[in-house]
Amino acid sequence: MADTLFCYHCRTHHPKEEMRQIETKGGKRWRCIKSIQATKQGREAREAFGRQMSANNRAEAESKARLVLNAAKQF
Repeated sequence: MADTLFCYHCRTHHPKEEMRQIETKGGKRWRCIKSIQATKQGREAREAFGRQMSANNRAEAESKARLVLNAAKQF
């Protein structure tokens, strides 16, 4: 993971080439180009991007939960 960075906006790791460091109220943070471009579009596009990221995060969490439950059932 040395060649990836964590995007605080979409909460995933991306290759360094897809990331930009931006200044926020809390200091400098890394953010992916895709999320930066999505915020420059209209409200509907931003909300669609947010729904897509939420669905991705939810699916990943459910997948991890299934793995944990399956592992617990084996013991």
